[in-house]
Parts: sequence; C-alpha cells; structure tokens
Amino acid sequence: MIIIPDRAALDTAVVQVAGGRPLHGRVPVQGSKNIALHLYAAALLADAPVTLIAAPDIIDTGVCAQILTYTGACVTTALGRFAVAPAEAVRPVIHSDLGRQVRTTAVLAAAVLARAGQVDFPYPGGDAFCARLIDRHLAAMQSAGAEITADTTGIRARYGPRGPQAFTMDVATPYGPSLGATVTAMLLAARIPGTSLITNPSIEPEVIETARFLAERGVGIGFDGHGLHVNGTDRIGGGAFTVIGDRIEAATMIMAAAATGGDVHLDGITTAAFPEGLTAALAATGVTVTDDRAGGVHTTLDGPLRGIDVATGPHPALPTDTAPQLAAMLTQARGTSLIAEGVYPRRDTHVEGLRAFGADIFSTGAVVCLRGPVRLHATTAAAADIRAVTALLIAALTVDGVSTIRGAYHLRRGYGHLLANFVTLGADVTTVEGP
Repeated sequence: MIIIPDRAALDTAVVQVAGGRPLHGRVPVQGSKNIALHLYAAALLADAPVTLIAAPDIIDTGVCAQILTYTGACVTTALGRFAVAPAEAVRPVIHSDLGRQVRTTAVLAAAVLARAGQVDFPYPGGDAFCARLIDRHLAAMQSAGAEITADTTGIRARYGPRGPQAFTMDVATPYGPSLGATVTAMLLAARIPGTSLITNPSIEPEVIETARFLAERGVGIGFDGHGLHVNGTDRIGGGAFTVIGDRIEAATMIMAAAATGGDVHLDGITTAAFPEGLTAALAATGVTVTDDRAGGVHTTLDGPLRGIDVATGPHPALPTDTAPQLAAMLTQARGTSLIAEGVYPRRDTHVEGLRAFGADIFSTGAVVCLRGPVRLHATTAAAADIRAVTALLIAALTVDGVSTIRGAYHLRRGYGHLLANFVTLGADVTTVEGP
C-alpha cells in the first residue's frame, strides 16, 4: 500500500524561534539530500541488492522509497540505510501522486525505462521557486531510442522496435549544463550496450557521485575533453555505497552561526566537499572554513560580516541552493550585497519573507540586492520551498524576540535534523504541531 506523507499536518505546523543567541558547538552533517535523490534512482538499475549508507532522514527519502516500492523493488529504510532489492519484474510506472512530490521524477523514470523498456510518469514536483523544465531529460530518452508522448496528466516513454541504442546528446542549457539531464542520460546509457557520449555534461557532485556509484558496479564511465563517455552493460552489480556529507546543509549551519556572531564545528564533511565559489564567498564576508584536526570542519569570524557581490553558477561556483541562506546572513553584514542568480532565471522567493523581518532587500530580475546590517524584528513569515524557509529560520535566529515560521513540510523535505542541530548549538527552537 502506498502511504502519501501527510503534508496537510506538516503545513499547519509552525516553528517558533526565540532568537538573539550566538550559535556555538559541534553537530553532524547529514548525507547529501541532492546526491541521495539521484542515487535512489541509480539503485533501480542494479541487478543485485544495493544499500546506501548515510541516506538523509527527510521526507523526500520516504517518498522515493515508496516510488521504488511501487515499481516492484523491495525497499527498507532504517538508521540511515536505504536498502533496495531489485524487482523480478519492474512495474513501468512512477506513481502519479508520489512523483509529483519530488524534483527527480524524470531521473527515476529514466531508470525504470532503462530496466523495463517503457515508463509512464507524471510531471515532477519539488520546489517551485521558478519554472524548471524537463525538456533535456526527454531529449535524452529520445536520443536513447524512446518514443515520447505527453498530455496534461503526464508522459509516456517507450523504446521503439529497434530497442535502446547507444547515443550522443548535448545536455547544455542557456543556464549551463543540466545536472538532472546529465544523470538521466547517464542512467539510460548505463544499460545500453556500446558507448554513449554526453556532451557538455554537468560536473556537479550529484553527477560525479552517481558516476562513481555506477563505475563501482561495472559500468564503464570516463570524462574527457569531449564529454562524459558511458560504456553500458547488461548487468550492474550491487553492494554498499556511502552518501557523502550534505554541502548545502553544512553551508546552512555555517551561515546561521555567522549571522548570530557564532561559530560551529561540523562532523561528516571536509572542506574538499565545498565548491570554490562557496568558500570564496564565505571568506569575502569574513567567515573562514578550515578542516578540523579531530575530523570535520570548523568556522571562524575575522570581525563583523562584510557585504559582497557574488553570483551563483554551475559547480565549482557558488551553489544556487545556498543563495537564500546567504541573503539571510548578509542582512547582518556591513554594506551593500548583490547576489546574482546564474543557474535559474530567478530565485527570490525568500525576499518577501526576509522583508517581513525588516530586511532592506529587494530583487530585480535575477539579482537580489540588500543592505546591512539591519536589526531585524520578530515576525511571522512563511515560504514554500526548502531553502527559502531555511533563510527565514536564519533571520529568526538573529532576532531578539519570538518569531513564527511556517513551511515545516518544505523544511523536512530537505533537512532531517536541522532544528535539532540548532538546539544543540544553543538556539531556542520549538516545533508546534498544527490541529
């Protein structure tokens, strides 16, 4: 039986934050949400049981477990382990309600198509801070030999009479290489005999880790100046694979601590996991991140936070998923800051909420502009995507007074223990369940 997460209950829950306390202490970093979601799809390709270690304890993990179960796989999740035993016969359908709850629906569909030769799937869901197209995913399926039909309810992909064929395709978009389409093409190619070539591939950690997962299980994968080469195989092995630490959660906790004038030690991640654009942006504001001799990383502040002019972009640039949290931190920085969005057409769903706290912030097209430092005030605010809600939490942590944040469902989609970590670091945070 498919059990849909009770979004209504989470939507009525609120987070109350009594701010004004510097955050200090040591907490662990969860397994990467974005990497794990792509690995859940890759696990469907295996012909033997797969166990993903350090899978994040988030709503999206539960949704993906149910999606895989609906296709016939046997999935168990417990104590950070996501175990998948392959189905004897793959059901070629992504559950329509579940598929509309996550962003990686097309990637999951590609894995089913690769195993079953056909798949029906809904349009994806997830965060809706801007239009996020799947045209490059569909192009990858067509390049591999699938015939695509679509209507208002969803999409159907079927391999034609010749079956799947090794292919060459370009995953470039006007905003840089498509991360998701690179993984979709890679999963399709992994089970097609012969060598496929993905040109202008994304090199985000999600792609690199999925490639490493497949390579360790017998798929020939290599990057060179021409692109990403995939030598497909008709049998993909199983075994254990560890999800690396979540660089976005780590950045979130670093920015929250800095905004409150504190510092943190984070276990389960090293500075090598942070893209250069992120560490450079933090350093420019006055936040230094270094490896800890005891393991993990720690942060230091070299004085009052400073405003910066920065842009998000494909790896190794500043990750777009850190931009809202960075804006919240920069409300406490001296001077004017500009954050230009270089991955999506725009990303400013956090702006209205931060303005409710009293932030001097506005957006023009793809650029968010703010001035600080501003003494924010307690308020009630809401947001409808993961990182925007997190930005509001960071703002609330800086405030002398009690603020109420709505958007617990979105927060739990991406963070398993962020609120508990904030409490460990000294914050006064309480979740109040709805009626």
